[in-house]
Amino acid sequence: MPFGRQSDGTRIGWFRRDSGRRPWRLSAKLLIASSIATVIGFSTICASVMLDMRRGEEELARQTLENLAAGIDADISRNIELYDLSLRNVASNLVMPEIMSVSKEIQHLILFDHAATAKHFGVIQVFDAQGKLTHDAASLDPAPEDRGDEEYFQVHRANPDVGLYMSRPMLRRSAYSIVLSRRINDTDGGFLGVVVGSIRFTYFHDLFGRLTLNPGDTITVLRRDRTIIMRTPFDLDVIGKNLAERPKWRADNLKEGIAYAGVGPVDPTPRLYVRSGSTNLFFVVVGKPLASILNLWHREVLRIGAVMMTLILFVVGTTLFLAREIGRRAEAEEKLEELATTDALTGLKNRRKFDIEIDLEWRRAARNKTPVAVLMIDADHFKAYNDTYGHQAGDQVLVGIAICISDSVRRSGDCPARYGGEEFAILLPGLSAVEAFTVAETIRLKVEQWSEDPNVTTVSVGVASITPTAAIDWSYLIEAADKALYAAKANGRNQSVLAAIPQLALVA
Repeated sequence: MPFGRQSDGTRIGWFRRDSGRRPWRLSAKLLIASSIATVIGFSTICASVMLDMRRGEEELARQTLENLAAGIDADISRNIELYDLSLRNVASNLVMPEIMSVSKEIQHLILFDHAATAKHFGVIQVFDAQGKLTHDAASLDPAPEDRGDEEYFQVHRANPDVGLYMSRPMLRRSAYSIVLSRRINDTDGGFLGVVVGSIRFTYFHDLFGRLTLNPGDTITVLRRDRTIIMRTPFDLDVIGKNLAERPKWRADNLKEGIAYAGVGPVDPTPRLYVRSGSTNLFFVVVGKPLASILNLWHREVLRIGAVMMTLILFVVGTTLFLAREIGRRAEAEEKLEELATTDALTGLKNRRKFDIEIDLEWRRAARNKTPVAVLMIDADHFKAYNDTYGHQAGDQVLVGIAICISDSVRRSGDCPARYGGEEFAILLPGLSAVEAFTVAETIRLKVEQWSEDPNVTTVSVGVASITPTAAIDWSYLIEAADKALYAAKANGRNQSVLAAIPQLALVA
């Protein structure tokens, strides 16, 4: 609040204290940064959700393929086990001593009466140690055959502990089949021959035909050495090929219990491949195209991505609009603040702004232990000049004094202000009394040189400088400078007077 005056012309020390703090205001940069952070945050969350969805789709497909591979493996194993029982029965009956003493018909009945019969099972045959056909489940007098050069025969002859052996796919009795065979040993473990049966490819076609497969799905049955026994979609060029012979395909890609996603060894379609559990003869690999697995996920990504892009564009557009409006408002507020703190006539700061600045500088000086100086300037004989020449001429005088003050006070921290009517005040942070007195004399002489009639337009200046302490307030500094101004007036005007601090003794 401004100083009041008593009837004797002295000022009384009541003022309004203003910390100079502005209310918090949202800035355009903060708004833009917040919007960017929001967009990044939501995008990260959406990306995380979409990745979780993808992993979920892949995990569901993997579990489905595992179940399918396990089911196929179990069905094939069950039929092979059933057929193997018949082979075991024939092999054990052949070494019975009584078998040679009965007729051919009785031998045939003993050997093959309990043999498994099904439309997909081939005829069981017995070959002696030289590979010659001796018994055939389909005939009492079979045509001569020699299988001594076959892979399965040589394997059994060389290895007594092979057990049940599965051959490579071959054409047997005009039908593509896999041959299952067992070694026949005498009581001493010697090689007596081989009992042989087969499972036709029609079994696999019938098995796979009962399954509901999507385009691109594959089922592959492989022998333990990774030879392809059967595959759907059926391709005769692939059947019998050994994957170990393909240099670009590593066996580690399909270890037991590990799923593999990528290009397989047969065709270039990327698939998720899952392998069945371990058996002694074979394993099953089921594949599903990755595009089919992720088809739904891709649609969700496009849908959510479109929604997110729309929201991002909306947020960006809204942010830019609000940022522009905030900028305009800030400019308008700065202009209003400038108008509110600037004297319209002289262009100097007004009394309100001066009070704010001196309060801030006083606190800063108190922290830094530096001086603060104030000049109080008053136009001499202004009332008489104004009454004689009119208000417009008086306004010109005030403008001229303001120009002289502005030319003399150029530091960024200085605050020249119109304090009231014909009175001016200057805040000079960091200046000692002597330095402030020098500035006062510079202003006084400029005004004197500028005026056409020094007897009419001069100024008197009161100077005071104090280093703030906790015991005093900046009103003390204003009061000291004001008393020095009145001393200059009393001493004849057109002069500067320095206030003596702290006794406030005035010296010319």
